[in-house]
Amino acid sequence: MSSNPSKPISLALLVCGALQGKVYAENGDYLAVFSRFLDASLPDASSSPSSSSIKFTLDPYDVVESMTYPTDAQLDTYDGLLITGSAASAYENVEWINRLTAFVKHVADEKPHVKLIGICFGHQIIARALGGECVPNGGRWEVGPTPIELTDIGKQIFGVESLNIQEMHRDHVPEVPPTFQLLGSTAVTPNQGMVRFYSPSPTSSSSSPQTTPSPTSLSQIHILTVQGHPEFTKSIVSGIVKQRTYSGVIDSEAAEDAERRKDWRNDGVGVLGKAVWGVLGVGA
Repeated sequence: MSSNPSKPISLALLVCGALQGKVYAENGDYLAVFSRFLDASLPDASSSPSSSSIKFTLDPYDVVESMTYPTDAQLDTYDGLLITGSAASAYENVEWINRLTAFVKHVADEKPHVKLIGICFGHQIIARALGGECVPNGGRWEVGPTPIELTDIGKQIFGVESLNIQEMHRDHVPEVPPTFQLLGSTAVTPNQGMVRFYSPSPTSSSSSPQTTPSPTSLSQIHILTVQGHPEFTKSIVSGIVKQRTYSGVIDSEAAEDAERRKDWRNDGVGVLGKAVWGVLGVGA
């Protein structure tokens, strides 16, 4: 977070895809969706008086068609960088994905003051850029609000014993890359999110994620990723499920299961969103 409390928090949004059809018409583009998510997630002034005057800017970069990125000079002005979801697969050997992977590694290595937040595809890209891999998850979809079993470090970061998050994926990151800690898992996807701390890091290791970590501030987190979509609402997920079921991308069994769970609790704003702001130094 900027050392000047009156200066807006400056964020870059790497846009890796686009909402389509009725979902786009009703919800806007990824910039609109993430802007609403971040605004709704800001800590309430009554619980965090220091956050009552927080403002932020969110600059979008089309990394798919235009392949535009912040320059190094622009990166020096940013507090954080968010990487969106995508219908693409993070393991594809195509120019825009390879360029994105290289850029993320550059930012992580050369611009450590910039916090990195990866969402779904963004989670997978960060893993690929920093020593891990993304692979198909055996053709299995996770769709809709899904309970996540948190590790001890996940409980510490999110401040809850368990959480539900909207999901929309069939690829995953099977192993936690070196220097990262696991945040949680499901039966379908063993890696539901990761965190990397600035040094000194918690006492737990990626090979022993259940070890109770040392107390730490969220602002000591350098990189935070989640496999789910905290920015997605029920209507967005329902709309995407209808579109992808109609096109045959999502099978009827997965669609019916998502429909059954569509009204389950969604902790995207109240838990994960507040953690994102904590990483950025707000309410931490």
